[in-house]
Amino acid sequence: MSNEKEGLTAQEILENEEMEAAAAEDSSAKEFLTFVSDGLTYGVPTEQVIEIITNHAIRPLPLVPDYVRGIINLRGQIIPIIDMRLRLGKSFIEYTSTTCIIILDIGSDRVGICVDSVSQVLPLDVSESSPVPLEDRQHLATSMISAEDGKVILLLNCPAITAS
Repeated sequence: MSNEKEGLTAQEILENEEMEAAAAEDSSAKEFLTFVSDGLTYGVPTEQVIEIITNHAIRPLPLVPDYVRGIINLRGQIIPIIDMRLRLGKSFIEYTSTTCIIILDIGSDRVGICVDSVSQVLPLDVSESSPVPLEDRQHLATSMISAEDGKVILLLNCPAITAS
């Protein structure tokens, strides 16, 4: 028996071991910001989310892929904006009051993704995720997971958003 466990009852030792096992189990759980784009729910790790903004004027850019809607000036920083619908190969729809721009930190870059709506922050156990069966979406999602309410959440592959 180790020195740190001396003086503890058998019950206390068992309780400590159970708490340590639960903490180790929770290490695969991460918090994800969930959002909706074209009827699909996606999750992005909260550590990559800088902020969520609304009602920001997007300035168009020439000679960029159609899914790059343009740029915004956010407190002196120029940030490219990618429309998730267009990035998924869907058609553009006019922005509504629920449309948001999620500013992400992807490596050394900051990028905004325009989404239909932001849902909530959820703790998700990534060890319970499954591969994405659809090849056309697979590059934008690393995997998928079922939330407690039964909704399927695609876990976003952030570096793939900016890849052409």
